[in-house]
Amino acid sequence: MVRRLLFALAIAIPVSATAQYVEVEPVQEDSTLVLTLEDALKIALSENISVKVADMEIRRAEYAHRGSYASLFPQVNASGSFQHTIRKQVMYMGGGSSSGGGMSSMFTSVLDPVMYYITELMKQHPGAIAPYIPPATEETESAGSGGIEVGRTNTWTAGINASMPLVNAQLWESIGLSGDQVELAVEQARESRLGMVTSVKQAYYAVLMAKASYDVYNAVFENAVQNYKLTEMRYNAQKASELDFTRAKSSLASAIPNLYNAENAIELALWQLKAVIGLDLDRPVDVVGSLEDNAEQMFRYLQEGENASLEGNTQLRQLEAQANMLARQIRMQQYAYLPSLSLAFAYNYNAMAEDFDFNNYQWTPYSYIGIQLSIPIFSGGQRYHQVKQAKVQAQELEYQRINAERQIRIAIRQSLSTMDTSIKTYDAAKDALESAEKAYDIAAKSYEVGRSTLTDLNNTELVLTQTRMQVLQAVYSFVIAKAGLEQTLGYDYKTEE
Repeated sequence: MVRRLLFALAIAIPVSATAQYVEVEPVQEDSTLVLTLEDALKIALSENISVKVADMEIRRAEYAHRGSYASLFPQVNASGSFQHTIRKQVMYMGGGSSSGGGMSSMFTSVLDPVMYYITELMKQHPGAIAPYIPPATEETESAGSGGIEVGRTNTWTAGINASMPLVNAQLWESIGLSGDQVELAVEQARESRLGMVTSVKQAYYAVLMAKASYDVYNAVFENAVQNYKLTEMRYNAQKASELDFTRAKSSLASAIPNLYNAENAIELALWQLKAVIGLDLDRPVDVVGSLEDNAEQMFRYLQEGENASLEGNTQLRQLEAQANMLARQIRMQQYAYLPSLSLAFAYNYNAMAEDFDFNNYQWTPYSYIGIQLSIPIFSGGQRYHQVKQAKVQAQELEYQRINAERQIRIAIRQSLSTMDTSIKTYDAAKDALESAEKAYDIAAKSYEVGRSTLTDLNNTELVLTQTRMQVLQAVYSFVIAKAGLEQTLGYDYKTEE
């Protein structure tokens, strides 16, 4: 017996220890994450995919803007080339037709220094220039002149070239254009954040609405169960008709599907919330608060009216940024008419030979530095039409801005009208709810003492359920319209906080 106890104890200790260890981890992983609206927004700002992509787009535009400054610095390139001459050039000196006249004498006076230089070069570098004797023809025999081959078969070149713009108004304006692109990317990222905040709010309020609807249908189900028990007792005591008993049973049966649908609506709303904020769909999540807690916003609400400021609207801001970019493009096209000045530098080594004996090559340096002035004169009307094209595009953008402002004004009016209607509906439904609750209590007590029928009780319960849903729907419509209005007006989440 002692051995058996010790053996059982030895087995139980590691099993219990393992069970303890296994219990701790799943509790931490599968614990329900309870979120407030602020928590959901903070998680979404750090985990939402669209926000991450927008931030990366800002970094991409910033890198492009920084890269545009590289055109102001010297551009240095190393180059090398090899050229194999198939047939060398031939230079002819003197002689020619007797009809040359004064032109022949003029060429002779010009070519005399060249011939002297070639003669000296042949003395210093024998073989660099070899006389070329073409096949004898009637023309060459009559002319009495021969040609001289210039150069060698293989030519090698290697060196470094550099250039830098000194005065280029079009280039400077293009750098400013890349800066405007960064501002546009920042505003587009802000639009993504505003849309994400609105989506999170809508998903969060949808969960609260689903939970509030479940509470309403759960109350209907509990009342149906209570009425069924009461009717069954009265039917067994022969104080209620079979019709009342059947109606009580059907009321209970019809309340069950509504309850299941309400439960499913909560699950779907939670999935939507987790998808929007970027959480795993299998992670248990719940929200705090109730939809009626947001009813206080309806009384603190200050209507801004139709003249609300549109300075924070992201669509108008983007159109304004695009208009600035088009203005720069117009100036860029106009600056194409202006001269440009650039600095150039080159340092090269050349070698010419008849073979590939690199050890005996004679490399000759060649370098220069200079300033290049470019004055545009005629381009076939290309620059003129490019300016006209940019101006037409700017006018189109102005029309788009006017139309967008009109649509935004309409959206603001719709949101304000919805919010005002929701406030009025909430006030009326709240008064009706008090009356419906009182009527249901009276009908329930009357049915208990047998002074009213089950039909009267069901009718008052139906009115009570509808009134409760109207109250919830009024609050839900208000908060959804308020979230849309905040997005339209461009209220940032950080500003609200």
